[in-house]
Amino acid sequence: MASLGHRIGSPDFTDLQWGRRSYRPSAAYAQSKPADLLFAAELQRRPTRAGSLVISTAAHPGISATNPMRAEKRPYLGFRVEKALVALVAQSAEEGALPTLYAATADLPGDSCAGPDRLWAMRGAPAPVGRSARARDGSAARRLWEVSEDLTDTRFPLGTSATLVS
Repeated sequence: MASLGHRIGSPDFTDLQWGRRSYRPSAAYAQSKPADLLFAAELQRRPTRAGSLVISTAAHPGISATNPMRAEKRPYLGFRVEKALVALVAQSAEEGALPTLYAATADLPGDSCAGPDRLWAMRGAPAPVGRSARARDGSAARRLWEVSEDLTDTRFPLGTSATLVS
């Protein structure tokens, strides 16, 4: 599950878990969103390389009026202005869920990303959408996968000698 935040963030491979930096929720969110797309791309590359027909797709909801957005009660003026501006372009939470359903059920090629088709992918009907250059970087996708395997002490089970079930 991605977001438009993939356009502003970038994974910090030296501190993915924010252990050496002061944690900032907005920055962590922005870092996680290109990582979601990089991970989805590598999740497609590895099964394909192993001969599997399984596909990996991603989706983002655009700008959606979800409960966390409505429930936020930060007191400062900048947040209130931002919230008012977002409300002008936001679609409903139900409309924001449609790209995820589309990515899961439409006949899309692997490594596709679905999102709203209008207003710079902020709202509209679900459709295939692009991603930032950072979220398409194959070497960063492989690096993220390897770091994730190390952090979780888990290895991808499909190697060259694995038996695949189709």
